[in-house]
Amino acid sequence: MSIKNNLNNIKSHLPEKVALVAVSKTKPVSDLMEAYDAGQRIFGENKIQEMAEKHETMPKDIEWHMIGHVQTNKVKYMAPFVGLIHGVERFKVLKEINKQALKNDRTIDCLLQIKIAEEDSKFGMSPQEASDILQSKDFSALKNIKVTGVMGMATFTDDASQVTQEFKRLKTVFEELKLLNAHNCQLEIVSMGMSGDYKLAIACGSTMVRLGSSIFGAR
Repeated sequence: MSIKNNLNNIKSHLPEKVALVAVSKTKPVSDLMEAYDAGQRIFGENKIQEMAEKHETMPKDIEWHMIGHVQTNKVKYMAPFVGLIHGVERFKVLKEINKQALKNDRTIDCLLQIKIAEEDSKFGMSPQEASDILQSKDFSALKNIKVTGVMGMATFTDDASQVTQEFKRLKTVFEELKLLNAHNCQLEIVSMGMSGDYKLAIACGSTMVRLGSSIFGAR
């Protein structure tokens, strides 16, 4: 199946309220352009430098999402153009994003990455840490970022009930954080679900899925 066919097939099953991020890391620009020509406009990368290079050469109506681990010293390279940063798991990172957004006269949307998996290899903050950050004075002083939701990655396992439980946990955290009515916040996005588990994620309340191999084929 071609990239175009894969995309059309996935989109025909996606509920209207669920946004699709095409995870294009390590893929050549020609593959991304095939997806672009098929109507895809949101692309997710996990390395800032690679994303910046692709942004340079590709059409400017693309919305670029940073879906990988964010290193503070690299934020400046994506601050001029990034549409959404998914994996914010420390206040220090929010502070740096705010600083670079200010330099570029922009407000940058961010998602707080919540640790929902049992695995130690997954990044993320605890629900309590997220709550503490959103209610802190230091956070309310950041004028050039907006937290628009949460992101999480389930445990890599075939146990569907465990994955379901983890996704439901993230949805619950989202609802609880929403009740805080925090400054610089407009919580709308629950980013969860990848190629292997996105249908489960949608059933648990995901509003944004991140799909790579099911669009572009195996890496």
